[in-house]
Amino acid sequence: MENPSRLILLFFVLIPCFFGLTFSAPAELIHSSCEVTQYPTLCEKYLSVYPPAVQRSPRQLAKAALNVTANRALAVSNFIKRMSASGKDPTERKSHDGGAVRDCLDTLNDSVDRLRQSVTEMERMGRYGTRSFKWHLSNAQTWVSAALTDQNTCLDSLLQDKSAAGVRVPIRRQIVAVLQLTSNALALVNRLDSRN
Repeated sequence: MENPSRLILLFFVLIPCFFGLTFSAPAELIHSSCEVTQYPTLCEKYLSVYPPAVQRSPRQLAKAALNVTANRALAVSNFIKRMSASGKDPTERKSHDGGAVRDCLDTLNDSVDRLRQSVTEMERMGRYGTRSFKWHLSNAQTWVSAALTDQNTCLDSLLQDKSAAGVRVPIRRQIVAVLQLTSNALALVNRLDSRN
């Protein structure tokens, strides 16, 4: 029979190691996946709160990144609405509502829809390597790419419209953050493609 104190020592050394490995796997997946993105620090910051949701799966991680990005884009859309409605001068408010800010808001709302559609495509993928997987992955990539285009269009319209000068800087800062998250999400979706 084994020495009881030796068994207790083994218990206290092996069990924490076992659980440490088990719980660090999602964090390791997040870290290694985010390393391939253009903004790895931002990627880890937003996805590190989701280890249970990623279930140690690159597909679940990509889906979580898309959800985070869609939610952030929606929050920025609401921020832009508040910014355009906060002008005290009615002519200033009208100028914002009729120009670049409204256009930016419209394209950003389109971006949110496209990101949500990409999540839906991720849910329909089926088993890895099947035709269904490839089809829905391609659709998700297309939707995320379109969302990036929408966000860039929003940013461009703000930079070109002089009437948006008063709100340009705070809105631009928010849009750039969403662009970075979307870029990261697309990189994570693209990692699911066997051709990459």
